[in-house]
Amino acid sequence: MVILGGRCSGLTDFKKRSSILPSNQSPLGALPARFRRERLLIVGCGDVGLRVARGLGARLRLLALTSQATRAPELRALHITPLKGNLDQPATLRRLAGIATRVLHLAPPPNDGAQWWRDPRTQALLRALRLRSAPRWLVYGSTSGVYGDCAGAWVDEARAAKPHTPRAHRRVDAEAAVRHFGRAAHVRASILRIPGIYAPDRAGGTPRERLLKGTPVLTQADDVYTNHIHANDLARACLLALWRGKPQRVVNVSDDSDLKMGDYVDLAADLYGLPRPPRIARDAAADQLPLSLLSFMGESRRLVNLRMKHELKLVLKYPTVGTGLLLK
Repeated sequence: MVILGGRCSGLTDFKKRSSILPSNQSPLGALPARFRRERLLIVGCGDVGLRVARGLGARLRLLALTSQATRAPELRALHITPLKGNLDQPATLRRLAGIATRVLHLAPPPNDGAQWWRDPRTQALLRALRLRSAPRWLVYGSTSGVYGDCAGAWVDEARAAKPHTPRAHRRVDAEAAVRHFGRAAHVRASILRIPGIYAPDRAGGTPRERLLKGTPVLTQADDVYTNHIHANDLARACLLALWRGKPQRVVNVSDDSDLKMGDYVDLAADLYGLPRPPRIARDAAADQLPLSLLSFMGESRRLVNLRMKHELKLVLKYPTVGTGLLLK
């Protein structure tokens, strides 16, 4: 994965502080600067987190929170130090205090809970990070679902969040916690609002399975606009936000596609040489489609990505889904 010509210009900013000897409370420890590398902690190190790690290589010391001991060999193979902990067990997160200069938080909220609108995982993580020497930068991967249904309108980051689902409500709660953390702890906290993530080398990362099953799509009149980002471009956006993101700033991370959901699936069918799916009216969809898919069909919006391009200076490697559905 190439990051703007192979480098992220902000990666060298810490060298300017090489003459400062930190205290033992610093995430970099008390060693002279020439023996130190900045540390990036990845929380929620799944597919996108691993792509971020591959993009960085050995330029930073990489750490990842994991609740599964079986993942340790996979992480170590990518030069990532695994840290055992569970976001659902706050006591296991104390070791994260003061351990990293930058944090990438990609872990999703829980699917349920007594307070269905809360994200206790993000709250627990932020409390742990504040126990000692908070990181200087934090990037949180949220969802474009916080905007709710916008009736197909173009949506920029100034639009107020109006979540329609419990999942989106939990993301709004997490965003608020991240902003508060940034202001209170003097951390540059960035929030990336992410749409549908796709990639041919990602599990379930294309509509191929759906096409093979013959799952219907909505008629053109009933269809909704949808947004996408290739997993590699998302990883690059995460990296750039870790150095270029403005404090407490929201950024839409989306490609340039302007497609309704059915047209997206039709395009994939044509690229893969498969039959296009049948079209059905919205009235019939409830009887023929799973609830998980129906929830996405209830919201229509088109994301404006100018802030991503101008502030993060991300040049999309896959500007449309047509360029990314076949290529890895």
